[in-house]
Amino acid sequence: MKCTLATLISIICVNPSSSFHANIVSKKVKNSFGVGTSLKATKTSSGGGGGFGKKKEASTASKDGPDKSKVFEALLRDLQIENVPLLGCDAKDVSTLNAAIYTTLESMSESDEVNKSCLIFENIPLGALKSFADDFITLKMQYRLAQYLPELERISISLLGSDSDAAGPAMILETSARTAKELDEKKEREDASKEYMNEVAVTSAMKHFVQRLVVDEAACPYTKSADLGAVGLEAKGVTSGPVGYRYSAATDCISALASFWTSICELQSIPETDLSTIVLSIPGVGGGLTKASHDRFSAVVEIISRSLCLFRGDDIFGLVHFHPVYERNLVNPIDKPAYGHLPPRNMLRPMFKHLGNPIGDTLTDEQLNLSDYQRRSPVTAINILRASQIDAAAGPKSIIDLVMGDGEEVQKASGLNTYTRNALRLAEIGEEALRDALNQEIEMSKGN
Repeated sequence: MKCTLATLISIICVNPSSSFHANIVSKKVKNSFGVGTSLKATKTSSGGGGGFGKKKEASTASKDGPDKSKVFEALLRDLQIENVPLLGCDAKDVSTLNAAIYTTLESMSESDEVNKSCLIFENIPLGALKSFADDFITLKMQYRLAQYLPELERISISLLGSDSDAAGPAMILETSARTAKELDEKKEREDASKEYMNEVAVTSAMKHFVQRLVVDEAACPYTKSADLGAVGLEAKGVTSGPVGYRYSAATDCISALASFWTSICELQSIPETDLSTIVLSIPGVGGGLTKASHDRFSAVVEIISRSLCLFRGDDIFGLVHFHPVYERNLVNPIDKPAYGHLPPRNMLRPMFKHLGNPIGDTLTDEQLNLSDYQRRSPVTAINILRASQIDAAAGPKSIIDLVMGDGEEVQKASGLNTYTRNALRLAEIGEEALRDALNQEIEMSKGN
């Protein structure tokens, strides 16, 4: 794993499973307000990666900088008196910013006790830190999502100083003690997923799924084997490379976010010839075959997509979401496009019509619903694709205005050829064969 993340660690250790290879060293950290604090920092084993192609200028002091620097220094001193770890981070871009926050939160949230830490960012604009904190606060207030993400209730994120006038480039992360109810919820999540936590079995099952559906049934025409991606795009400037299968034992959304951003850092720092794409298996998120497990999956992947899009990371990467009982009609919004998901079902017939293909009119609703099987994998997973590959595969005119059934509504749509071809092929295979093949892979993911 190669990533430019270099987080100062005092007592919180980077999760060894995240593959951030760190060596603790002493370092004099000087923040952008001119305040020097003696801290400990980690160095990553290697560098690389950018800020999604967008250069970020460092935070700068205001005209009353000297006063603010004293406030900042005083607040840091107060935290040290409280024995709050001060964690200096040399994140310089969106990917390492998110990785630093979520891997630190992951370490904190693994404990059931009260925790508090301060992350200091020398090279991230205050505006970006405020946007992150504000979005997290907003997320917790959105009941539609929060009801499926109860572990977020005990987590708070704020800037050092007042939210309206931060004292400096530092973020406070806090977790409260888990209540009896939260302990029960944690155990329920772990129990629901314990059958699917064999990394070797899960990876083998995911490879089998990719070979069966993506390769053999040509769900993606540019994947010719389960181990090689972006094949046939050389003329468009994209070189094929290995598919990376990654595994996360996460059962809560914070750990899932940490695993996701670890994967983003890896893709950022490794050329496509050495790592074309990543299939990240997260069997502990939405584990099981119930509607409740699907609701949980849908909420977690929505906040993962949201975290990527917050700073326009979707300009660099694309996501494809998978779940064993994936059902597009249960994904919010039902009748509008949702990032990383299949197009809403009400767009399929208009897609056939737009392409001048009358076969779409002969398919029943039940047959069209079989399209969900292209996203029904043995465990929860996210395929992280490089946007350059998506653009090359789709072509320059891939986004069109799609006239919906009533003729009065127009929706932006892309991938028409792929989605209609897959709908036809899955209808031909039939539900029984698709269900049997998926059930075999689900059993394979358990090590059976």
